[in-house]
Amino acid sequence: MNKKVLEMQNVSKVFPGVKALDNVHLNVYKGSVMALLGENGAGKSTLMKILSGIYKKTEGTIIYKGKELNVKGPKDAQIHGISIIHQELNLIDEISIGENIFLGREPKTKIGTIDWKKLYKDSANLLKPLNIDTDPKHKIKNLSIGQKQMVEIAKALSLDAELIIMDEPTDALTSEETNRLFKVINQLRLEGKSIVYISHRLKEIFEICDDVTIIRDGKFIAEKPVTEINEDQLIEMMVGRKLEEQYPYVDNELGEVFLEVKNLENHLIHDISFQIRKSEILGIAGLMGAGRTELAKTLYGYYKYKNGQVILDGKPIKIKSEIDAINSGITYVSEDRKKDGLVLGMSIKENISLSALRSLANGLLINHRVEKQAAIKYIDQLSIKTPSENQKVKNLSGGNQQKVSISKSLLTKPKILILDEPTRGIDVGAKKEIYTLMNEFKTQGMGILMISSEIPELLGMCDRILVMHEGTVSGTLEKQEATQESIMRLAVGIRSDNNES
Repeated sequence: MNKKVLEMQNVSKVFPGVKALDNVHLNVYKGSVMALLGENGAGKSTLMKILSGIYKKTEGTIIYKGKELNVKGPKDAQIHGISIIHQELNLIDEISIGENIFLGREPKTKIGTIDWKKLYKDSANLLKPLNIDTDPKHKIKNLSIGQKQMVEIAKALSLDAELIIMDEPTDALTSEETNRLFKVINQLRLEGKSIVYISHRLKEIFEICDDVTIIRDGKFIAEKPVTEINEDQLIEMMVGRKLEEQYPYVDNELGEVFLEVKNLENHLIHDISFQIRKSEILGIAGLMGAGRTELAKTLYGYYKYKNGQVILDGKPIKIKSEIDAINSGITYVSEDRKKDGLVLGMSIKENISLSALRSLANGLLINHRVEKQAAIKYIDQLSIKTPSENQKVKNLSGGNQQKVSISKSLLTKPKILILDEPTRGIDVGAKKEIYTLMNEFKTQGMGILMISSEIPELLGMCDRILVMHEGTVSGTLEKQEATQESIMRLAVGIRSDNNES
C-alpha cells in the first residue's frame, strides 16, 4: 500500500443543534485517488471544508505528511499544499480567465506591478492540457459552464498543490471534457499528487479512483480498494439499504396527445416537431450544445419563437413569456437550480410560493396562512427533509433543494412539467425519490418532458426518447428500440430511418 499523505482521525463537527460529523476517518495515499462517497447531507463537503480551512473541526486529529496539522484558514491550507475545487463555481464573470486563475496571487514585475505577460502565458500553459484554447484574456462570462469548470481546475493546478480535493468536478462537463480531466488526473497521479474525488456518478469511481471511503449520516462506514467492491455494494453502503431497482419505470397506458409542437423555430432551434401524450415521460437526449435546454426555455417563454405552433390539450396557445407558459399549464424546472430555480437566502415556504403568488394573494397582499399550508403540503408530499417550512433553502442538501424547485413548479398546477437535468448533482437515494415522484405525476395524467445527459437515466425512465443534434430533432426512439448506441448515433447527427416524433 502507498504511503499515507493524509490521515483524518475521529473528526467531528458540531453546528448549533446538529452534529454534522461524528468520528469520521479519511486516509489519502501518495500518488492515488481516494473517492469520498455518501448521500447528500452525509457530511462529505463538511469534512472537506475542515480539511481546506473553511470550517474548524470540533474534535479529531489531522495528520498531513507525517505531522499534525491545524489549518487556520483557506490561505493556510494552500500554503501547506492543499487545494479544493468546489462544486459551486467560484469565478468572477467580469474579469479575464487569466485574472481568475491567479486572483490574489498575480505574478509581479521587478517594480511591483502585475506582470500581465507572464500571467497570461502561465494561464495558457495551465489551460493547454485541459484542451481549453480560448484566449486567457477573454472574460469568464463568455464561457460555457463546462469551460468555467475547467478554469476552476486550472486555478487549482496553478497552486501546484500536493493534495487536491475535487468536489463533483464533472457535474457540468461533457463526455469529451470528462475524458480530458481524467487524463489530467492520471498525469497528476504519475507526478505523485494525491486526490480526493467526490462524485455521484458511480461509474467514474471505477474508472478513475484507486480507493473509496463511504460516509453516511456524518459517520464513517468503510474504506475499500475499488477493486474489491461493486456498484450495488457501494449504493447499499451509501444509503444503508438495497435499492432494488435503480430506475423504477412504470409501464402504464398512455393517454391522448397532450402537447403538440409543430415546426418550432428561433435563432437557437430549427423546425422542431414532436408530441407528448398524457401520462408520458418523453426524454430529450443530445450532446452539450445540441439545443435541449434552448428548446425547453422556448416552450417556457424565456426565448421567443418566430415560427411554429404549440397546441396544448387540443387548443393552440401563444407563449410570449414565462407567465404565458405558466398560465397555459407549462412549467419548467431549471438545470441550474441554484442560479435560476431557487432563491437560496429565502425560506422553503417563500421559494415554493414564488411562481404562484397571484393564486395565494388577497388583492395586493399574500395570504400567509394559505402560503404556509401549500408549503407544508409539498414538504409532506415530496418528503422534503427539513425542521420547518421556514428553513432557508441554502441549508438543504442538493436532493431536497431539487424537491423544493419541483414543488415551486407543481404549485402552478401544470399540465406539462419540463424537468431539465432533474437529478444532476444529487445522490443515488435522492435520485430514486425523484424518479418515484415522476412516476406519481405520470400516473396522475401529467405529461413530462425530461432532459438528461445521463443516457441510462433516459433509457430507464422514459416512454420515448427524442434526440437532438445542432438545434434540430435527429430522431425519436420508442422505449423498446432505444439503446445507448442508437441514442449516440442520433446525437452525433447520424439520422435513423425512423425520424417521426
